Amino acid sequence: MAEFKVSRVDQGHTKIRNVPIAVTPEGFWCCPSPVMFQKVIKAQNLQNKPRSSSPPPKTSVPKKQNSVNERKPAPTSSRSRVVSDDQKHLSSDTASISPSMVTERPPKANNDNLRQKVSIEFGEPGTSDLKVVLSGKQGFSVRMSVHKNVLIENSSFFANKLSLQEPPPSCLQLSDCEDVEVYVETVGLMYCKEMKQRLIKQSVPRVLRVLKISELIGFQKCIESCLEYLEAVPWVGEEEEEKVVSSVLRVRRDTVGVTPVLKRVTSETPYPPNDTLSHIMELVLKSNEERGRREMKSLVLRLLRENNSPLSNGSSDIFNRTIYKSCQSCLDSLLILFESAAEPGFIDKSLDTKGPVMKQIALEADNLLWLLDILADRQAADEYAVLWASQKELATLHSKLPTVSRHLVSCITSRFFVGIGRGEILPSKDTRQLLLQTWLQPLINDYYWLQHSCRSFDRKVVEEGIGRTILTLPLEDQQSILLAWLGSFLKAGDNCPNLQRAFEVWWKRTFVRPHMEQQGGLQRSNSSMTPTRQLSCDQ
Repeated sequence: MAEFKVSRVDQGHTKIRNVPIAVTPEGFWCCPSPVMFQKVIKAQNLQNKPRSSSPPPKTSVPKKQNSVNERKPAPTSSRSRVVSDDQKHLSSDTASISPSMVTERPPKANNDNLRQKVSIEFGEPGTSDLKVVLSGKQGFSVRMSVHKNVLIENSSFFANKLSLQEPPPSCLQLSDCEDVEVYVETVGLMYCKEMKQRLIKQSVPRVLRVLKISELIGFQKCIESCLEYLEAVPWVGEEEEEKVVSSVLRVRRDTVGVTPVLKRVTSETPYPPNDTLSHIMELVLKSNEERGRREMKSLVLRLLRENNSPLSNGSSDIFNRTIYKSCQSCLDSLLILFESAAEPGFIDKSLDTKGPVMKQIALEADNLLWLLDILADRQAADEYAVLWASQKELATLHSKLPTVSRHLVSCITSRFFVGIGRGEILPSKDTRQLLLQTWLQPLINDYYWLQHSCRSFDRKVVEEGIGRTILTLPLEDQQSILLAWLGSFLKAGDNCPNLQRAFEVWWKRTFVRPHMEQQGGLQRSNSSMTPTRQLSCDQ
């Protein structure tokens, strides 16, 4: 087995520390643990800190001997605690050793010696013919004893460096290295036959660091191995996915392995987005499994809300038209179901006969409400309001069905009023008036059931929406609608929407505002006549 040597660069007083580094049976070097580099930085920071003067040690010989004896086992304990991650990744026949990293407390007068220095030798000891000194920004440097033929064969960067100088240099200086630790590891991978085995148990962030250094030095084999790893390993979380994509995009497009990695997030021959979304909508609308349909409706609605413009303008219009086709289809189905349920004697039929019809009515009502939420979020529900307001036949049949079967349809009406009251839906005056004429009374008739059987029904929000919708109409229309509501409210009480706020606004507009305007007009006329009278008196 090949031996591995780490020696101090400069002569002088040294302090020995154990560095966990592994060597394969072939003599190939495997990356030292990140713990080693972290310890170097920590040690340097501690050495550079000014030390306060300590009292002189006592001269008692027994105590001194005890102190020495207590310190002797310390290196062994430290060595046993430090375990390299790379050593864990080696196979059972891999031999590991713990060579020494030598550090020296630098003289204060020489700033060059303030940098920690580590020397690393690759391959068989004594066979290297090139020194590469890496000066890191973290405050330490590494001298690597390598082989020119290995670097030239694997790295275009080192091949150019060595070919530009005649005779080839015996030492290369690389300063301001951002990631010395991974730089050393990447050079070590040049001595490995199976790079995939070395990368397979690494984390995605670390492989991205290796990929960055490999691209920097033109290590093509390592780049391809990293891309192969990234193509196969799962990416955990959106943040990690963005890091992988941005790192891969930096690699040249003609590099082998780039396209397979990016295919995970992009497609060269994508299906039209509107067709894909339409297919998803159709699957959800036609589902008969209640829990799956409910969860997928919530998920699709949330995804559309998070990115309200997933399509271009042209595709967005196509997608909206597709939703309107679904709305019309659901309305046609709902009308047929209402006609069946309104037939004489339907209520007396067995549960097995009328149960599926009632269930389908609830399903179509829920589908229409979901489509309305999507269109309202996309600011495209104005035409839907026209479509719903014109359903006079459906509203007529509504009164012929039992409340338990029809009340979910009134949730659609409530959602329209809430949307108009919030400014999410802006239909024309005629549409708002027709909506109130067609669907307000059916909503009032179902109000008790809506309060007690619909968990998502918010009475205050709905009442505020109805009131605001009424107050957008001309004053005469407000009066007719609110007076009709007043008759229902005085009979039903809590089982009728409470529109007292809207009634109060209408009252002030009808009775108080004209009186105030009349008084304001008199004051303006009096103020305009006063200067004329004064002028006549002066004459």
